[in-house]
Amino acid sequence: MHELSVGLPGPLRELSQGLEGTQWKDAAWALGIVLVALVAGRVTAALALRAIGRWAARTETTVDDAMSTHLPRPVRWLLPLVALELVMPLLGLSKQWEDRLQHALLVAIIAGVGWLLVKVVKVVEDAACRRFDSTADDNLKARAIQTQVRGFRNVAVFVVVVLTLGFVLMTFEAVRQVGTGLLASAGVAGLVLGFAAQRSLATLLAGIQIALSQPIRIDDVVIVEGEWGRIEEIHLTYVVVRIWDLRRLIVPVNYFIDRPFQNWTRTSAEVLGTVNLYCDYSVPVAAIRQELERILAESELWDGKVWSVQVTDASERAMLVRPLFSARNSSDQWNLRCEVREKLIAFLQREYPGALPRLRGELRVA
Repeated sequence: MHELSVGLPGPLRELSQGLEGTQWKDAAWALGIVLVALVAGRVTAALALRAIGRWAARTETTVDDAMSTHLPRPVRWLLPLVALELVMPLLGLSKQWEDRLQHALLVAIIAGVGWLLVKVVKVVEDAACRRFDSTADDNLKARAIQTQVRGFRNVAVFVVVVLTLGFVLMTFEAVRQVGTGLLASAGVAGLVLGFAAQRSLATLLAGIQIALSQPIRIDDVVIVEGEWGRIEEIHLTYVVVRIWDLRRLIVPVNYFIDRPFQNWTRTSAEVLGTVNLYCDYSVPVAAIRQELERILAESELWDGKVWSVQVTDASERAMLVRPLFSARNSSDQWNLRCEVREKLIAFLQREYPGALPRLRGELRVA
C-alpha cells in the first residue's frame, strides 16, 4: 500500500489500495486538470459578467440592466461544467467511469442550459416591463404590453421546463426504451394522454388567449365574485386579484374566458363616480349644484372633465339627488366619492338643517 493512503479514511483508503506507483501521479494529474477546468470556467464567467456589467453602466437601455440582474447565477453554474466537459478526455479515466461522469455532466449541463433559457425569458420580460411604465396616469398601453409579455413568459417558461425535463430523461437508456415502446403504440397512447391532459391543455390555451385578446391586463380594476380589486399577477394557470382590503383572490384563468365579470379599466382608466343623497323636497337643487362645483374645483382628485347634479328619483318621503363626477382612475374615484359625500352632508347640515328626509304627520281636532 502506498504511504500516502495510510492517513486516509476507511472508504478512501480502500479505493486507493489499487493506486500504486504511477497511478497516484495519474490521479493527481486528473485532479489538477479538474481544478484548472473549474477555475477557468469560473474566471471566464466572471469576465463575461464583468463585461455585461460595464456595458450596462455605459448604456441606458433596459436589456443590459436585465441581463446583469438575471444571468449571473446560471452563467456561473454552466461555464465551469462546460469547461469540465471539454477536458474530460484528458483525465485518462476508465471507460466505465468516463461514461458515468459524462452522463452526470450531460444532465447537469442540460439543466444549466434550461436554467439559462428561463433567465433569458426573464430578461426579455424585465426589459419590456421597464420600458413601459404602468404607474403613469395613462398606462393603458403599458399594461397591455406587460400583460402580453408576462403571458408569453409563462408559456415560454413552461415549454423550456418541459423540454429540459424531456432531454434529461432521454439521457437514460430505460426511458428511451419506454419512449420507443410508446411510439410503437402512438395512437392509443395519444388518445390516453390527450384525454388525461385535456383540462391542463384547456388551462394553457386559456392563458395564451388572455395574453392575446386581453380581457384583463395587469393592474386592471375588476369585480370578480362580488369583490372589487386589481389584477396583481397573471400566471399560466391562475390570476391573483388584490382586493381593496389587501386580501388576495386566486382565480383560475378559465374564469375570465368562460364567465362574465366587470372590468372598469378595459379601454381607459377614467371612471365616473356618483353619490346618492336623500333630501327633503324643501332643499333647492341649485344650491347643491353650486356647492358640488366648489368642492370639485378645490379637490385634487377630480380630473376636471365631467360633473353634474340630477334628481334621479322621487318618492312620497324624499327626492334622490345624485351628484356625478369623473376621476382619473378607480382609486381616485373612490376617494373623491367619499370626499364629496362628506362635504355635501356637512353643507346640508350647515345650510339646510331640515333637509334630511322626514315623516310628516297631521293632527286634526274633530
